[in-house]
Amino acid sequence: VSTLSHPRRWLIDMFGGSKSKAGAEVSIDTAVKVTAVFACVRLLAQTLASLPLHTYKRIEKGKERATEHSLYPVLHDLFNPECTSYMGRLIMMLNLLLTGHAFAEVVRNNAGDIKELWPIPTSKMSVQRNEKGRLYYRVYLLDGSTKILYPPQVLHIPWAGLENLISFEPVVLAREAIGLSIAAEEFGSKFFEEGANASGIAEYPGRISDEAYDRVKKSFNEKYTGLSKTQRVMFLEEGLKFHKLTINPNEAQAVETRKFQVIEIARFFNVPPHLIMDLERATFSNIEHQDISYVKYSLRPYLVCWEQEMLRSLFLPFERR
Repeated sequence: VSTLSHPRRWLIDMFGGSKSKAGAEVSIDTAVKVTAVFACVRLLAQTLASLPLHTYKRIEKGKERATEHSLYPVLHDLFNPECTSYMGRLIMMLNLLLTGHAFAEVVRNNAGDIKELWPIPTSKMSVQRNEKGRLYYRVYLLDGSTKILYPPQVLHIPWAGLENLISFEPVVLAREAIGLSIAAEEFGSKFFEEGANASGIAEYPGRISDEAYDRVKKSFNEKYTGLSKTQRVMFLEEGLKFHKLTINPNEAQAVETRKFQVIEIARFFNVPPHLIMDLERATFSNIEHQDISYVKYSLRPYLVCWEQEMLRSLFLPFERR
């Protein structure tokens, strides 16, 4: 349920998202179009999804793969008949990184064994409690109806938050950094599209008729406006003078801003910049240690979260031991 006083993320995104201080509208759709954001979430999601996912059991000396367990083929091979284990984890991880939650419906047979996992987009899920405080999940279906699921029917992986089941929304937290990236990219695009190198004030020594004004304006735009017409020498007639007003990208520090925003977004997602192709600070002596740091400090927390949530949601109490 979404109200105007407490709108859910899907309702905000429907109306264009939240506007950043830089003036850019920031939503999940606009955020993933920022190459640094997409590179970070793709890296984390693809890395986690591509790791082997085995079910183990403890034995007297160590452990061994529990290939006979009903969950083994689900987690290792196929989440469901339409989705591989890799693709299921990829979808869920992308939802987790962009919305703060990942959900999958747990389908059991008559014996209670889990046979399928069906990833559900976060925008289609709502975490709620009834009047007795019992937790349940409301799923919004494509036909407009809803369906209720209870905790044994849901694999729920939260991101980070101040409460157990309520996570921060990553795109909201990083709104200003993402918004500035969008604004800087739009500035660069407009700079080349409109030929900002040849814009300013045209001064005419005296009065000019409407017909002459229209002719001069049309001629000026045809000859000097547009990407293919930048840096041309201007020829002005009848004493017309051109005074340039637009600052160039270097004066506006547009290039430096775009570089810094890549670092800002990599910092937010805790990803070493060289892994999203920013090699400016990478050297042969430190890049190996940055790779190790990525595994220890970026990837490992997600792996522990996934492992413990699967243990809690997918295994029976006696199996957890």
